[in-house]
Amino acid sequence: MSYVVLARKYRPRSFAQMVGQEHVVQALTNALTQGRLHHAYLFTGTRGIGKTTVSRILAKSLNCTGPDGRGGITAEPCGVCQACTEIDADRYLDYIEMDAASNGGKDEIKDLIERAAYKPGIGRFKVFMIDEAHQLSKDAFNALLKTLEEPPEYLKFVLATTDPEKVLPTVLSRCLQFNLRPMAPQTVREHLQRVLEAENVPADAGALRLLGRAARGSMRDGLSLTDQAIAYGGGRLQEDVVRTMLGSVDRSHARTLVQALAAHDGAAVLAAVEALRGRGLSAAGTLEEMATLLQQMAVQQAVPGALDEQDPDTEDARTLAPALQHDETQLLYSIVLHGREELGLMSDEYGALTMVLLRFLAFPAAGAGTRPPPAAPREPARAAPLRAPAPPAVAVPLPVAPKTAAPAASVASVASSAPAPAGPAPWDDAPPPPVPRAAEPAAAPLQPASRAAAADRSLGDRWYALVKPLCDDGTLSALARELALQGGLEAIDTSSQPPRWLLRVERETLRNPTLRDKVAAALSGALGHPVALELLAGPPEDTPARRDAAERQRRQAAAEAAIQNDATVRELLSQFKTARIVPGSIKPL
Repeated sequence: MSYVVLARKYRPRSFAQMVGQEHVVQALTNALTQGRLHHAYLFTGTRGIGKTTVSRILAKSLNCTGPDGRGGITAEPCGVCQACTEIDADRYLDYIEMDAASNGGKDEIKDLIERAAYKPGIGRFKVFMIDEAHQLSKDAFNALLKTLEEPPEYLKFVLATTDPEKVLPTVLSRCLQFNLRPMAPQTVREHLQRVLEAENVPADAGALRLLGRAARGSMRDGLSLTDQAIAYGGGRLQEDVVRTMLGSVDRSHARTLVQALAAHDGAAVLAAVEALRGRGLSAAGTLEEMATLLQQMAVQQAVPGALDEQDPDTEDARTLAPALQHDETQLLYSIVLHGREELGLMSDEYGALTMVLLRFLAFPAAGAGTRPPPAAPREPARAAPLRAPAPPAVAVPLPVAPKTAAPAASVASVASSAPAPAGPAPWDDAPPPPVPRAAEPAAAPLQPASRAAAADRSLGDRWYALVKPLCDDGTLSALARELALQGGLEAIDTSSQPPRWLLRVERETLRNPTLRDKVAAALSGALGHPVALELLAGPPEDTPARRDAAERQRRQAAAEAAIQNDATVRELLSQFKTARIVPGSIKPL
């Protein structure tokens, strides 16, 4: 007797044997039990999740006569009557399956409609099943519409598709639609374990986990891969053998790379990639395993304890979750997920893998992990026009603000010259005094920070005046620029040589020796003598970034006040009762 592949041998023969589609099974079972039968059904979902199987079980339920030949419509087909056995064997005269991928033309549909005119030969209902229905031509759909809407009482239509968006809306409206869901890896794994036990094939838990993930939600794919693994492993499923067959990358490699990236250790990243090259492991598989690990880390960070402690694959995620801040985990996940598309663009996939991973070191997340970023500036939106019922649009020019006036604002093409309030900065009542870039004012040893004396803002003024030009002219760039802008000067110790500058920085990723040395070198060049820069942990109170954000907020508030108080704008609002200023549309000029 010839061998029957597992996907066919273990295809469900009844609703009770269906796995992972309980919502569809329950709805169809209730409809069959209550006799509430629709004339057309549409089953949607990805490949290998049971669309054709549900169609066959439904056909058996409609035509089952029971073991004694006197049964009626049932949600539990007997499996032994003529209808049940012949539908399972794919030779029942009144159950017709048509593949629209190869028979999707108008002529084929016309032939199907002609066959629909005749009553069932041996069954209770004729059931026409059209697979990949989205590939029917437009003419074929139109030819089918009338029969699909008002079929004879003995005719049932079943349509199956992987892409319901390509099915005509007029067809969708005539069908009762069920969406079959991709199955969870655990569901696939548990079913494969039952199948292998029935086949007396030994398998370890690691091999089943790999097959469950590789199935990607398709039970048919999972069974096909299991067939392949049995042949590859000589009748036995072991994790290392299945991993080799699938080309999967061991979790230890993904763990090593995530650890190296979390530590910002570029040398360790390069060494790990070379190790992958030496073993011949897949670069795409590496990124996929990293994405899985990072997804689990993100879950652990957001909801501690949510990961299944019985699953050994989650141990690394629980261990590594504190190594990255929340925003960094999300950034790295996005990088590795999209990086798979770039691997084929280079002849050396390991070189492409290196560039994908080093991208995380070059462009870290802008947020501050579990802590909210300090004084995040509000980015003004583009201006929008005032709207009124009639006329449709209003654009009234106003006097242009003089050069000495407060910042102007605009709403679409309307500009205002109304003066804006001064708005003192939150750290002081007066603007900081300018300090020449190359000059170093005298400083007493260990000057106190603003935390110790709120009135003394000289260190913040000095740091802002010194590093802002270095950032603007490009002397400090990328992460070094971020370190300078996000840091707050705490003290200057002139008693040591070279002078010791203490900078408080909140983000751990910025407290990096390499970045510190770059900023120290820029400061030394600007001041004309060496500077020793030390980084302190903790949130600073006064930073250049906060000052810039406060200034942007002040200008935005002034612009909004100028528009709100402008006489012409107020006249327009009073003239057109439904007119309004669109929130967020005011932008300082």
